[in-house]
Amino acid sequence: MAKGLFITGTGTDVGKTYVTALLVKKMRAAGFNTGYYKAAISGAASVAASDAGYVNKVGDIQEDEKLLLSYLYKTAVSPHLAAQLEGNPVERSKIEQDFANVIARYPYVTVEGSGGIICPIRYDEKAHYFLEDVVHWLKLPVLVVGLAGLGTINDVVLTVYYLEQHGMEVRGIILNHYQGGVMEEDNIKMIEAITKKQVVALVKDDAESLEIDPQILAGLYKEVK
Repeated sequence: MAKGLFITGTGTDVGKTYVTALLVKKMRAAGFNTGYYKAAISGAASVAASDAGYVNKVGDIQEDEKLLLSYLYKTAVSPHLAAQLEGNPVERSKIEQDFANVIARYPYVTVEGSGGIICPIRYDEKAHYFLEDVVHWLKLPVLVVGLAGLGTINDVVLTVYYLEQHGMEVRGIILNHYQGGVMEEDNIKMIEAITKKQVVALVKDDAESLEIDPQILAGLYKEVK
């Protein structure tokens, strides 16, 4: 049975796609046949030029583009608005079927969100969908990516709180743009103390590898039922 993990960020531009690529790369290098899937991407002219294309390349998946992504929007706005402008709304049935196709091929599947967990992916007269809905549809646990520096305690704690209050399981936290020092070490300590969740990895700028035992990383994934 395949296992899955959903990766969300505390917001836009925290390096979620970069961390996701390193995570997939680490898993695959350790012998865990890991795939990738993203429900919706906006602001890209092609799959190759999108987040999905980046992870496909850096993570060394080399998968057909059709299996990476359900919805690609060229307009660089939130997916729900891009869908309205381009006339191609997200459908739950397509996301579920596309995800099923990926888990049929890979024993480990990494699902990347778009922006933060409250990012709307469809908002019209027929349906209101947010990223948290995708997590529930696919029944996945969540890994949170945030920044290591100033302000991250608030961002990470609020994200974890929202996830748990809305019935989602948080498996861990990764902090990006880590430089070290008293403040960032205290950020780690405070985040773990408040959330009761472990900061499982720290990612420095221009890192080419995720510094974490791949067995621990694989343990973050959960069986997809």
